[in-house]
Parts: sequence; structure tokens; C-alpha cells
Amino acid sequence: MNILMIGDVIGRPGRRAVAALLPDLRAELSLDLVIANGENAAAGFGLTERTAEELFEAGVDVITSGNHIWDQKEIIEVLDQETPIVRPLNYPPGAPGRGFLTQKGVTVLNLQGRTFMADIDDPFRAADGALQAMPKDALVVVDMHAEATSEKQAMGRYLDGRVAAVLGTHTHVPTADACILPGGTAYVTDVGMVGPTDSIIGNEIDAVLARFLTGMPHRLPVAERSPTVQFNAVLVEIDETARRARSCGRVDREWTRDGE
Repeated sequence: MNILMIGDVIGRPGRRAVAALLPDLRAELSLDLVIANGENAAAGFGLTERTAEELFEAGVDVITSGNHIWDQKEIIEVLDQETPIVRPLNYPPGAPGRGFLTQKGVTVLNLQGRTFMADIDDPFRAADGALQAMPKDALVVVDMHAEATSEKQAMGRYLDGRVAAVLGTHTHVPTADACILPGGTAYVTDVGMVGPTDSIIGNEIDAVLARFLTGMPHRLPVAERSPTVQFNAVLVEIDETARRARSCGRVDREWTRDGE
């Protein structure tokens, strides 16, 4: 089984790049399942029903998220429907939505780190509880949405041998450590993003610099004028019998917006 995990999709440029590149990638890589982190798909902050539908129409099977899932209030009602969108499992009881779902025989589990982020429930114990509730032969892929590389690495090691993959998201910067851990779990610290190349993590450069230079809050628009969009993803090949990874490698592309 071939599973593609697409990094954080940033605003309209990211959605357009997914729509332009994913159909060919599905054929080229013989993809069985496509997961995309969509928490920044709506103008860089949050997800709406319309922007989610754009990703599904492009060929995404499951949308994961993170701390920005609550930024667009209209998505909250959708989270409790059958739409294949998950939010981090370790939000406290009573939060809308679900933290994992099964699509095409793969259980996609979403977790959120706590280091330099909101102090929500423990993602490690939340993962334990979820795995205990699943069938022993479940094929599980984890989106570990976290700021700290150490926390993502820790989750990879903690779940090694118990899940097929732990794939990091959130920082929008792709890392070069895609590998198979000793227990057979595919791992990468950060998948990266699908967003404007000429940007700072997808946002307009001047706006981000103004925030750093003045210490004042500034609106951070998506860098819509960038002529190219980087497409970062990770391909995991999984042995369905063993429920473990055979290979894990980067799939990085660049999309030029000419003729968009």
C-alpha cells in the first residue's frame, strides 16, 4: 500500500498546487491513500467546508489538522459530520470532532504537541488510549502536529513498532530525516508545506519581518504574489500484512503559477 502525506496546505496557492499536481502523482506513485494537513487551507488560518471540498475534489482522501482547526468557526459543525476530517485527538473531552478515522483500511490518527503550544491533554497517553481501543491488526498512520522537533522525535520513538507511520507537521519546513525506525515505523520530523516559495513559512515576507522587528502584532497574509509554490509530501510504502513500513521517502515538487 502506498500512502502520500501532504504537508500543511497554505491558502489558495496551496490548494491550487494540490489540484494541479496531485492527479498526476496519484497515477505516477500508484497511490492508495492521500492524507493532507489542511489547518491552514483557508487564507492561511483554519479550514472551511468549501476549502476542504477543494482538497477532496483534487484527490485528497483524509484531511488532518492541528491548533488552527478552530480559526474558522464554520468548520466546527462539519467536524461532527461524516466528512473525513480529523482534529487532534488530545483536545479535552467535549471538543467537537474526532481524533481518528478509518479510510480505505487505514486509520489516520491526529495528535498535537504541547511544547511551545497550547497545554492540552497528553498526546502520548491519548495515543495509548486510542491504540488500545483499536483492533490489534489496525494499520495506523499518525499526523503528529507539533512545534518542537524533540517532541515529534519522542512520539516517533514512543510509537515505533505500534503504528505504521508517525509523520510530523506544523512548522512548514521540510526535514531531511525520513526513515524507518527500528520497530518498522516510518518517520519524518516535518513533512513541510504546500505553499508559496517566495515567503516565510507561507506568509508575506514583509509582514513577518515587521512582526519580528517591531514586536507588534501584524496581520500575516498568505504570500499570494509568489510565482511558484513548493509542494512537500512524504511517500510511505506499507506492508499490509505486517502493518509496518517498507520505505519512507520525500516527494517534493515545485508548481509554477503561470496560466493559473
